Amino acid sequence: MYRPRSRLRELLASPLLLMPGVYDALSARLAERAGFSAIMAGGYSAAASLFAEPDAGQLTLNDYVDHYGRIAAAVQVPVFVDADTGFGGVNNVRRAVREFDRAGTAGLFLEDQTTPKRCGYISGKHVISPEEMIAKIHAALEARLDPSFVICARTDAWGTHGADEAIERARRYLDAGADMAFVQGADEIADLARVCREAGGLQLANISHASSRAKPTAAEIASTGAAAVIFPSAALFAAVGAVAEAFSALKRDGVFATVDANFPSAATLNEVLGLDAFVARENSVYSQQ
Repeated sequence: MYRPRSRLRELLASPLLLMPGVYDALSARLAERAGFSAIMAGGYSAAASLFAEPDAGQLTLNDYVDHYGRIAAAVQVPVFVDADTGFGGVNNVRRAVREFDRAGTAGLFLEDQTTPKRCGYISGKHVISPEEMIAKIHAALEARLDPSFVICARTDAWGTHGADEAIERARRYLDAGADMAFVQGADEIADLARVCREAGGLQLANISHASSRAKPTAAEIASTGAAAVIFPSAALFAAVGAVAEAFSALKRDGVFATVDANFPSAATLNEVLGLDAFVARENSVYSQQ
């Protein structure tokens, strides 16, 4: 039996794990077909794709559970997800972990921002005390239905209190039992290397297209000692660019002719969607009547 949570842990114990960010079930299927061993679904892409709104903490637990459940059901690879601040206090965190577990995700990260949170690259963030975050980590660990479910603790203190405080928080969160730490804002290679060196444990790197900073290569990230790297909004940005270009061409020319060379064929898309399997299931039912 395939166990995505155990598989995610195995991947995190191997050399650098690349997890592309997806925004819905179809983009998840495409990431899987491209050969990625695990994928990530985040709040920025969820807010944009579900509501055409910025990531400012307005999504509810149920929004995320429905969204992540559809993504996890569409693929056979582990899905690692964004749980924002846990949607409240320790009891909210407990419920969130249980619901995400039941939805089929393989792990999540919690952040130490106040509620409502903001995207890591939007100004105006505030963080809770490390003691409050540690209480949330303990609640998350206790709530796991499957001990293999990965709990990652994110700190946003880099932007509010500086590098030293962020690294100290990451160290404390790992000591509290988190499986992995994520220091939001340690985007430069030298900064990420320092986090990995001084905080220890498994560290998650972040290459977000919501940031205007230069994007390091996977090889550069691997050199820091990070266990994994997420590209949380890459698919969203790619899709928005492609769709905007196609609609601009249609409005300008009255046809898609100038851009449809970039479109997949109907046969290719039907293959991605699994049309043959749908038809085969229907035919097997009718053949028995």
